[in-house]
Amino acid sequence: MKELVRSNDPVLLDWLQVLLRDSGIETVVFDAHMSILEGSAGAIQRRLMVLDEDFESARARVTDAGEGHQLA
Repeated sequence: MKELVRSNDPVLLDWLQVLLRDSGIETVVFDAHMSILEGSAGAIQRRLMVLDEDFESARARVTDAGEGHQLA
């Protein structure tokens, strides 16, 4: 898997997951539980991951949606 986006914004991550799922791209959020354990102080960002073979398509979809500045 490859990291597509790293963020502390759960709304952004949820939106990107829906966007990519609707495009047929599977995603997984890494470090969600670590972020909760550290008290949501922002020290540990959540990572939106995609399969290696979906990375370029996912990157293009996120950029087309106007969120290219969020890419890792």
